[in-house]
Amino acid sequence: MADEAHAATPAKKKKSRWRLLALAVFLVGSVVIAHTTGLTERVDVATVRGFMERAGTLGFFAFLAAFALGELVHVPGLVFVGAASVAYGQTLGTLAAYVGALASLTLSFYVVRMIGGQPLEDVKRPLVRRILSGLDEHPMRTIMILRFFFWMAPALNYALAMSKVRYRDYLFGSALGLLVPIPLAVLFFDWLAGVSILSWLGSLF
Repeated sequence: MADEAHAATPAKKKKSRWRLLALAVFLVGSVVIAHTTGLTERVDVATVRGFMERAGTLGFFAFLAAFALGELVHVPGLVFVGAASVAYGQTLGTLAAYVGALASLTLSFYVVRMIGGQPLEDVKRPLVRRILSGLDEHPMRTIMILRFFFWMAPALNYALAMSKVRYRDYLFGSALGLLVPIPLAVLFFDWLAGVSILSWLGSLF
């Protein structure tokens, strides 16, 4: 029995390495393709807003899909928050950006975990274990704090997906952590829009 367990460990490590390699190929490949095709350079607030308007009544769902897929290829989340603010206004824009952010984080979680697995669960190095200990003991609180400071950072999404944290804790921790940053970002874009309008009016007189 002990021999079987001993034999399973190298096999598990080998499988984990292959899954990490597959994840690296997928993530790097998707980012390279996005940059090579010019997608990341062309996607800005105006582009996303135009895409939403062309989608008509399905504009909100198109926004959610674009937000979720954009996160995978490292399009800054603020681009979509800004588009929601411009398209829907402060109140509805905040709600749309918040829902879009959670949809984006959810897609990242499942894609990364499905391809790469949970290799951080088996890490034994003391430094890494200390970093992960807070996540093990208080997952929602730890994720909430991380989201407050790092928002929708792709690297954070990947690390959390590769840990042993449950999706429920990931989702609720993220939802709590984004309650302040998302509205602040919408307010910032509202302010920018107001400054732009005032500058345009000033140029007329």
